Formats: sequence, structure tokens, C-alpha cells
Amino acid sequence: MTAPTPVGQRRVAIAVNPTAGKGRARALGVRTGELLLAAGIEVLDVTSESAAEAADRAASAVASGIDALVVVGGDGMVNLGVNACAGTDTPLGIVAAGTGNDIAGSLGLPVHDIPAAVQTITGAHVRRIDAARRVDAAGQLGPGDGPQWFAGVLCGGFDAVVNERANGWAWPRGKMRYNLAIARELPLFKPLKYEIELDGELWNTEAMLVALGNGPSYGGGMHITPDADYDDGLLDVLVVGPISVLELLKVFPKVFKGTHTSHPAVTIKRARRVRLNTDGIVAYADGERFGPLPMELEVVPRSLGVLVPSVVA
Repeated sequence: MTAPTPVGQRRVAIAVNPTAGKGRARALGVRTGELLLAAGIEVLDVTSESAAEAADRAASAVASGIDALVVVGGDGMVNLGVNACAGTDTPLGIVAAGTGNDIAGSLGLPVHDIPAAVQTITGAHVRRIDAARRVDAAGQLGPGDGPQWFAGVLCGGFDAVVNERANGWAWPRGKMRYNLAIARELPLFKPLKYEIELDGELWNTEAMLVALGNGPSYGGGMHITPDADYDDGLLDVLVVGPISVLELLKVFPKVFKGTHTSHPAVTIKRARRVRLNTDGIVAYADGERFGPLPMELEVVPRSLGVLVPSVVA
């Protein structure tokens, strides 16, 4: 890992997910702003009740030349920041205040600790990490609305189906909604036929679950691609082959410790560029709806700056 580099800061933009942490993030965003102002940093608030408007405001602030973009919330809010900052010189500051904070946690950042997070931001040490982006056949940013970049994990199998089902329900909120979506989808889900291209090499397979990891974890501590490295210029492509529902129930809990990778149905390959194709799946990345398959993705090494402590384990 490359040592973080200190940079100067005078003016930052801050974006808050007002619903993260069951609404607590709004107050935490205010507290973050107060601490930044007390540190002598000018703060521009780009928060919005609309995710699309917040994304536009964040991107505009980065384009205007702010010294950093600070996001307050969970992985979804981090994804908004990644899409504003990736491919630019503007670093991303993360105040991890959501239900799932996988990206912050795996980068060694403070979680649910506002003063420590602000201290990290004001310390202004930047670590350049890889980020992955959607591309077209010519290698340009891919078509479509919504996110184009992700920093953590993209899911394109059973877990994506669960996300799509849960996001269609207004009630219940939080993890219970996802538990119910799992209960709804699990008895119905069958292995899908996938066409996966890894750096030009075609792999036709059947799978229950497919995940592309730039980072190691998602879903609030599930180490789905436990050996994924933010600095290696590669995606870890995990495939769980055809297994019974009962066997999937046995394997899935092991993702919290990352021990599922030893199961004979699990295969992990690595590639810089991946094309993923199957029928009827909408991919999710960093917990956010990313778009329907087919999709082509590539890692861009050191394309994202993240504000980190001066010493990272």
C-alpha cells in the first residue's frame, strides 16, 4: 500500500444522507460541519433530500475546485462521493454513520466516531486507491443514468435479486426488509446461466451468486471477496455455482468470516476488466442500484483519493 500523502485544505463540500442511521445522520452532519468550521475550514453544504440532486451538487462542487468532498452516511453515500471524486484530484472524506459502513471499515477509517472522522479529514492525508467503473466496448464510461463508479463490491446474482426486491417495498425499513426479501426469493431462486469475460477470456457457467470485489466486504460485514485489495488493480470475481437452497443456507452465513471461499462450489478469479451477462438481473454496487446486466466494468488503478489517518494499519 502506498503511504498516504498530506495535502492542504481550506474549503470542503459536505453531503449528508438525511435518512442514514434511521435519520441520525442529519444531526451528525450538522455536528461534522461544526467541527470542520471550528478547525478553520470553510464548509459548503451540498445535501439534498433527492439522491440525484445531491449527486449533481457534489459533482458540481468537485468541478468548482473544492479541496475535498465529505460524505456523511453509509456505503450508499460513499458511492455518491466516489462517483463525484473518482478520476479527479479531489479527495473523498468519509464520516461513516450508516447501518453498513463496509468501505470505511475496510479502509481503516473511524466508524460511528464523528470527532475521529473529522480529525482524519482535517489531517488531510490522501491515500490513492483503485475504483471500478462501467465502460462500453471502446473503454469509455458506459451509457445509462445513475452511478458509473464503485469502490467496494458489485453483486449480480441472488444478492442483487434480494436488493431489487427489498427496494421495491416501502415497509419494513432497515435489515428486516432484506431478511423478508431473502425469505421471499430463496425458495424461488434457481441457478442462472452466466457469460463472464475476464480480460478477454470467456467463461460460460451457471451460478447462484456472482460478486465483483474491488474491496473485501458488503452488506454490513459480509466478507464476500475477503482477499480483494484496493491497491492491486484487479477485481476479485466470486462465483457460487449451482447448489441446493439448503446448501446455500449453510454456506451463506460463512461470509461474515470470509470462510465460504473454501466451499467446492465457490470459485474466485481475478481480472482488470470484466463483462458480466445474464438474463433478468439488476446489479447493485456499494449497496446502490447500478443497472441491468449485461455490463462491462474495469478497474482504474489509483483513480480515487480517500482521506485517511496518517498511519493506516
